[in-house]
Amino acid sequence: MSCALHYLLLLTLTSPLFAQKASKVATPPPTKPPLEAVDITKLPEGTTQLDLFLLMGQSNMKGRGVMPEEPKKDPHIVMMHKMDDQWYLARHPLHLTGDAKTFQGHDNAGVGPGLAFAEAIAAANPKVAIGLVPCAVGGSSIKLWQKGAKLYDEALRRAKLALQTTVPVKARIRGVIWLQGEANANPQELPQHAERLRAMIEALRADLALPELPFIACTIGEMKPEPLLTNLKAMNEIQLALPKSVPHTACVDARDLKTHIGDAVHFDTAAQNEIGKRFAAKFIEMTK
Repeated sequence: MSCALHYLLLLTLTSPLFAQKASKVATPPPTKPPLEAVDITKLPEGTTQLDLFLLMGQSNMKGRGVMPEEPKKDPHIVMMHKMDDQWYLARHPLHLTGDAKTFQGHDNAGVGPGLAFAEAIAAANPKVAIGLVPCAVGGSSIKLWQKGAKLYDEALRRAKLALQTTVPVKARIRGVIWLQGEANANPQELPQHAERLRAMIEALRADLALPELPFIACTIGEMKPEPLLTNLKAMNEIQLALPKSVPHTACVDARDLKTHIGDAVHFDTAAQNEIGKRFAAKFIEMTK
C-alpha cells in the first residue's frame, strides 16, 4: 500500500463521520453472564400453564436494537436457544446464534420485539408462563418460508420439539408473530406475496394441527426517503389486508415508528419494544 493510500485510509477510519456511522449500525455483543438454563418440565412458581409462541420473519424480527446493559431474568419467560435447542431464561438477543455460555459465534442479533411481547402477555395473565421459540433469519425471502423450504421446515421442527420437550407441563402453541417483507418488497415479487403468505400460514396450521392458530403480522418500516418508499408501502398494504383474506390473523401497524439504528431499515430498541407491545395487544384482542 502506498503512503498516500495508507494516509487516506487512516483519515477515513478516524474521522468523526465514519465513527458516527459505524456506531449507529453496530450491534454490541450479548452482555454476560451466560444464558441461565431452566428445567422446562416444571412450571414457574405461581403459574398454571405454559404458552408457546413462534417468532418468525427476517432481521427486524430477529432484532438489531442495542441491548440493555443487564439481561432480563424473569422466570415466567423462557426461550429455546436457536443453536442448541435447549431452554433458558429469556433475554436479549432472543435469536442468539452464539454458544450459550461463551457467546462464541454470535452474529449481529440484538433487541427485537419478542421479549416486550412476552412481557406484555405475561403481565396480562400472571398465571401463564411464556415460552418463546425464535426462528427468524435476517434477509430471508418469504420463498424460504414456504412448506418444504429450509426455514419453514426448521421452524416446524423447532415448534414440534418445543411441544415434545414440554409434554410434562402440557404446553400449547398459542400463536405466531411475523415480521418480514423487506426482502420481497420489489416489483417482481410483490404480486405473489399475499398468496405466499396465505400458503405459509395454512401449511403451518395444518402441520401443527391447529387450524385456528393466531397469526399476527407487522408492517415493515417506512423510513427510507420518498423515492424508495413505493415498494415498502405496497408491501405494507398487503400485510394490512391479511386479516380480510385469512381468518384468525391480524396485522400490527408500525408505519408511524421512524426511529432506527442508522440504516433506515432496522428499528431501534425503543421502536422494537413498542412493536412487541402492539403484537401483545393484538393477540389479547384476538383471544379474549
